[in-house]
Amino acid sequence: MKTPILPWLVLTVLAISASTALAEKADRNKPMNVEADALRYDDARQTSVFTGRVVLTKGTIQIRGGRIEVRQDPQGYQHGVVTAEVGKLAFFRQKREGVDEYIEGEGETIDYDGRQDTVKFLSKAQLRRFLGTTLNDEFSAGVIVYNNTTDVFTLDGAPAPGQSGSLGQAAAPAGRVRAMLTPKPEPAASGVSTPLRASPQLGGTVK
Repeated sequence: MKTPILPWLVLTVLAISASTALAEKADRNKPMNVEADALRYDDARQTSVFTGRVVLTKGTIQIRGGRIEVRQDPQGYQHGVVTAEVGKLAFFRQKREGVDEYIEGEGETIDYDGRQDTVKFLSKAQLRRFLGTTLNDEFSAGVIVYNNTTDVFTLDGAPAPGQSGSLGQAAAPAGRVRAMLTPKPEPAASGVSTPLRASPQLGGTVK
């Protein structure tokens, strides 16, 4: 028998926004809310295990999966592992700092390292960057690592074919990675022209 869903359970676990530079800084001070079918908390080992249709939110961070295990090291850093429900992929989404951009990704497993401030998507991994609501870049691979601090993506080829991306294009073939990169739009002209000014030089010669 499942325990009731834990509505708006606030815990000091999985501090995903610690030490971020490009991820949304305001997230670090937001309460964490978790809903799940069950929770097992081990105070001696500093671990929390949420199971059953887990939904976690913290500021702009959204995480969904079948199971989330969180542990905290002696220095206070949190490490979280998200496992997908059967037949689905685990999900992660976060806003980038100071811009209307979002990073979201999926994988059969998502591994977050609070000390290194990285998110790793494992098996059938997908990562997308949105400008507002518009999909800008999309990646698929066997393993994708996103570094929140440096905004660097690392992709490793899949040992087996992945699944289709959100645009419906073919997934990365075995041992390969696939990326769709969209050029960023040029900033709009300000409409203010720079006035001409006299120069004492012409062709490098003082007149």
